[in-house]
Amino acid sequence: MRIVFAGGGTGGHLYPGLAIARALVRLEPAVRPFFVGARRGIEREVLPKTEFEHLLLDLHPLYRSRPWENWRTAAGLAGAWRALSRALGTESPRVVVGTGGYASGATLAWGVAHGVPIALQEQNSHPGITTRIFSRWARELYLGYGEAARLLHPPRGAWMGETGNPVAPPPEPRPDRAAARHRWGFPEHGGTVLLIFGGSQGARAVNEVVDAWIARGVPDGVFVIWGTGRGSHARFAGRESERVRVVPYLSPIEEAYAASDLAVARAGALTLAELCAWGIPAILVPLPTAAADHQTANARALAGADAAVMVPQAELTVERLEREIGALTGDPGRLAVLAGRAAARGRPRAAEDIAERLLNLAHVEQLRDLRGAARQQ
Repeated sequence: MRIVFAGGGTGGHLYPGLAIARALVRLEPAVRPFFVGARRGIEREVLPKTEFEHLLLDLHPLYRSRPWENWRTAAGLAGAWRALSRALGTESPRVVVGTGGYASGATLAWGVAHGVPIALQEQNSHPGITTRIFSRWARELYLGYGEAARLLHPPRGAWMGETGNPVAPPPEPRPDRAAARHRWGFPEHGGTVLLIFGGSQGARAVNEVVDAWIARGVPDGVFVIWGTGRGSHARFAGRESERVRVVPYLSPIEEAYAASDLAVARAGALTLAELCAWGIPAILVPLPTAAADHQTANARALAGADAAVMVPQAELTVERLEREIGALTGDPGRLAVLAGRAAARGRPRAAEDIAERLLNLAHVEQLRDLRGAARQQ
């Protein structure tokens, strides 16, 4: 049984598909996931290293600031259509799953045109343009945030629900907190472990404020794990101390999550899904240049649920960061409320839940095809 996953450009659009695909294979080994992405996205580096068949298309995004270059987009779509027909025409997939990004649009359109059911997995509280367009044909829509539903228009009879975002769940049983602190060289009990990170490349605006905050002196009882990003580590490595660990990249990040009580982070969908799955409250600084400002929408959704604190980047100063950290580390009751609300938003079984629904959809389509073939005989 072939199920196609289409999406990429960024890890936020690719990794959810990989998590779902692996859950599908665990549930039903006969499933053969097939990935479609773009040659210009992160998938060109990631997919060849996975266990899955894949096709990389010569696609271009919409050039919104340079519309005269959109001829490249149109030409790429034409070529992609021919490539998809060659790759998928001999064995039609049971379902096409779109996980967002410009890489998914052509494949979803191919599925609609060929009568293949489509399903969508939307990571953000403000859905992307591809999800908004194709929601009108989707059989099922899996939402990382229920707030996204207000901008989607599925057909009558389609299923749409808040499944959460597919991420690697915390291991069971949970890692021992005291042992995790010890591995970072911190006291096993007491105080607050603060995790600060901004992704593999770091977050320059956040890093600069954090650097100035640490220079003032980390408050008593606070211990810091700071993932600066690979490109920034040399600049900030000198802040390493007995109570501050400065690393270029948090890999595996689970070792940091297991030790942490509070985080300062961007508001990408997968970052938030992981923090909520671990029940870690956060001070969120959304990236203001993210497409459609979706990180701000994500942060507002969590802040509105009292599961996080949001600080716009324009308001992030050393004084503001110091005040927010002090307010939470100095009020264990408030920190516990945020942690509980964050955990309530967590969906550590998202990949398995989505995989189960996809298998059901695929089997329904298989049964429908068999009945149709029997009627023709």
